[in-house]
Amino acid sequence: MLFYTGILNTHLNTGLNASLNTRLNTSKHNHTYFKSLPNWIKYIMKKILTIAGSDTSGGAGIQADLRTFAKHNLFGMSALTVIVTMDPNNGWAHSVFPIELSTIEHQIDTALIGVGADTIKTGMLPTPEIIALVASRLDAYIGKLPIVIDPVMVCKGDKPLFPEHADAIRVNLIKYATVATPNLFEAAQLAQMPVLTSLEDAKNAAVKIHQAGAKNVVIKLVGTLCSPQTSADLYFDGENFSILEGKLINTSHTHGVGCTFASHIAANLCKGLDPKTSCLNAKDAVSKGLMHHFSLNEYVGTLDFEKSFE
Repeated sequence: MLFYTGILNTHLNTGLNASLNTRLNTSKHNHTYFKSLPNWIKYIMKKILTIAGSDTSGGAGIQADLRTFAKHNLFGMSALTVIVTMDPNNGWAHSVFPIELSTIEHQIDTALIGVGADTIKTGMLPTPEIIALVASRLDAYIGKLPIVIDPVMVCKGDKPLFPEHADAIRVNLIKYATVATPNLFEAAQLAQMPVLTSLEDAKNAAVKIHQAGAKNVVIKLVGTLCSPQTSADLYFDGENFSILEGKLINTSHTHGVGCTFASHIAANLCKGLDPKTSCLNAKDAVSKGLMHHFSLNEYVGTLDFEKSFE
């Protein structure tokens, strides 16, 4: 079953037409051609855009996002911000190759203006200039559609790829988040706190991130601060804290798990679920996938995307 925003019978999609016309007429990018298209062509399938990096190994980034969107029966689009490669002759060391600003701009405009999106997710944005560009494009959509901000600052562990970018994300980007999905390291950076060592630290960080503009915050892996046998995440909606419980899967094959978690949240929001339910369902899907993890090579492994939907 595809998730539709409208149906072919024009007698039954009056609400869709009104919503579509409102979006088109209020957009600063009003395209006469798009308005002239038959109604049944416009917005038949729910569309979701990922603005993120390409992981050449295929386990994370836009590759993980688009696989996840497809499994949710959503139409995935992508705007590439950076290419990430790994050196098999140097312990799988990562290198990043940012895309030119103008190229990113054209990609985003193609997706958002030329096609239209029902939900947006961001991932790795490798320079402050790219962060500022993406923020400028998100500005027209704040409060109008769900936006998931995955504030990627590391590939694995606590070694930052872009330590100077936390300020840019906090000041320019986080305010657009329907849901922000930092890990412990990223949460500390965004909250301008030292290393988070307790659940109370994580709660304080979540509050600070919410105060920076994120409507909902889920901090991943707070369970490691409480019990080594849990995989709990901390959820904060601006008023109440919730612990999203999960079974700990003892594996190092976690490449792309953070990207996949955020893309499941975005997909669930796109399908109309509320933020907390979207996070809970995403956690369940990732846990199922991790139970059937597999190795890509001697350095890295990932979850089984197919098993996430069983």
